[in-house]
Amino acid sequence: MRTFILYVRQFRSAFQHRRYSFLSDLSRRQKVSGNWQTSDASKPLHNAGIARYLLPVSMVTRNLVTDSAIVANGVKEVSRAGPLVEYDRRIAEGELVDGDNCQVGTLRELQRLYDDLVMSANACSLDRYAASEKAGRSRWLWSRFIPQSSYSPVKGLYLYGGVGTGKTMLMDLFFNQLPDSWRKRRIHFHDFMLDVHSRLQRHKGVADPLEVVAGEISDEAVLLCLDEFMVTDVADALILNRLFRHLFSNGCILVSTSNRAPDKLYEGGLQRDLFLPFISTLKAEQGFYFIEKDASGLVKQKFQYLIGEHTAVPQEVEVVMGRKLQVPLGANGCAYFPFEDLCDKPLGAADYFGLFKKFHTLALEGVPIFGLHNRSAAYRFVTLVDVMYENKGRLLCTAEGSPLQLFERIVTIADAQNMAPRTSSRSRKNDDFDLCVDNELGFAKDRTISRLTEMNSKEYLEQHAAMLAEKQLSQDDGDEKALQA
Repeated sequence: MRTFILYVRQFRSAFQHRRYSFLSDLSRRQKVSGNWQTSDASKPLHNAGIARYLLPVSMVTRNLVTDSAIVANGVKEVSRAGPLVEYDRRIAEGELVDGDNCQVGTLRELQRLYDDLVMSANACSLDRYAASEKAGRSRWLWSRFIPQSSYSPVKGLYLYGGVGTGKTMLMDLFFNQLPDSWRKRRIHFHDFMLDVHSRLQRHKGVADPLEVVAGEISDEAVLLCLDEFMVTDVADALILNRLFRHLFSNGCILVSTSNRAPDKLYEGGLQRDLFLPFISTLKAEQGFYFIEKDASGLVKQKFQYLIGEHTAVPQEVEVVMGRKLQVPLGANGCAYFPFEDLCDKPLGAADYFGLFKKFHTLALEGVPIFGLHNRSAAYRFVTLVDVMYENKGRLLCTAEGSPLQLFERIVTIADAQNMAPRTSSRSRKNDDFDLCVDNELGFAKDRTISRLTEMNSKEYLEQHAAMLAEKQLSQDDGDEKALQA
């Protein structure tokens, strides 16, 4: 049902855009289209593992009246419809020259984000007036004693492209359509980092000043719009990953523009290897893949969302020759396992096939970095991913690193022979520690990395959702025929 509503909403967005484009054509003056580049692109941003696919989807009617006033919590606001409708309105009134198809595509992503934020404003705690001051003080006091994570259910956006493609204009169009009562902030990236370093100086001597600074920033603004994301300073590069992990853990949503793709950020910079984990955090093909060493609460929260009103209980799955696989928690087609229970025990392909005959989604907690010490678990994980991919299963997991990082210590014999010798015994010890030289596993890891990446892509997850919707429709038809008979 959620998938059907999503398709209806997408169809409505496309129809509205075509309608307003038609109206724009009728009223637009004869102008030469601006010579904006067409290299502008938009990419979804990983928000600490919380994906937009987890959102409860509902219909949102876009108000086309842009100058009517409403009063909410004593604050007078202008009713807004979103960046795509506002873009068409400005073109129709001659305020903007008609843009290119790439800009329109980016605007559709921004409109999608706008709709998601409107639907989830309460869940994201966007409205500064929604919670009482007393409740806010209570949450702050409680958080001092018990560390809490509150990842946003909405994914942000990372927009990148060449100079002059209109990225900043499109982001500002999006930002200005958001309600004034929301906790939002629009700032240039370099100014943002100067503010961060200033705050760090004020909290010098605190055990973890970055955590304190992230707490201050997220209290002030849930939605951060950072313009011109460009990392050139080594001091910035060294703190960005930890800073944004804290921000995302606090529920922050990031929208950013940049001239560079995520993989090109800080290219050639000093100590870039320490910056690479931030790129993994930033990239968004990982809709259900959360890079967190200790995120038990997060994966269980998302698992609970997936099972809905059902109650998860221990279950058994029959496999070959009368064997049974114990499922720690299962409900509504979703199974939950700690990594150790599924990959550190003597299980094989038959067990995994039996699991996916009954369940379509696996929540797997605590996938480790693989090396010599856990080679057997690496073999089982490779088999598990192969079986899951064959059965078009969905993976919700927490891991210590990106798919590439999980297998970086697994090498073939040829790879090991090609490794440059180290002149320092200290560097040799660090580099070769826990290195696993295994041809079979070394050749299989590329396939596993590729499948993990694909299984957490937008396209794969949408296909999975469509498959579930089709199965549900077939089941409903069968139930209806049975009743009629």
